[in-house]
Amino acid sequence: MNKREVWTRGEVAARSYLEKKGYRLLSENYAAKMGEIDLVMADGDVIVFVEVKARETRAYGEPIEAITPQKVRKIATTARYFLVQNRMLDRAVRFDVVEVLCGEVRHTENAFTLNDAAKYLRY
Repeated sequence: MNKREVWTRGEVAARSYLEKKGYRLLSENYAAKMGEIDLVMADGDVIVFVEVKARETRAYGEPIEAITPQKVRKIATTARYFLVQNRMLDRAVRFDVVEVLCGEVRHTENAFTLNDAAKYLRY
């Protein structure tokens, strides 16, 4: 299976997992000039920006370890743009990571915050 197939299956598994938990999909593969967000979901009144990391093996470490400071900054910047574009600046937000490894799904709520992203602005 190539990387694209692994990623596609991982995103489908992540979305299904979150929807079973009661999350509602707002946007999938949201793209703006500054970056992309895999899934934008609603968990009640909270807007959840989800980064999906899918792997077939642990050969390169845990999937969540692939989220670098630069990636956090891009996700946060793109999230801000999404909120402005959709007039949702008054909504509570959260940044989650869903890892899909060998068919197993792991969900990390609050994997990082906007404050974390602000710390990485110097990178």
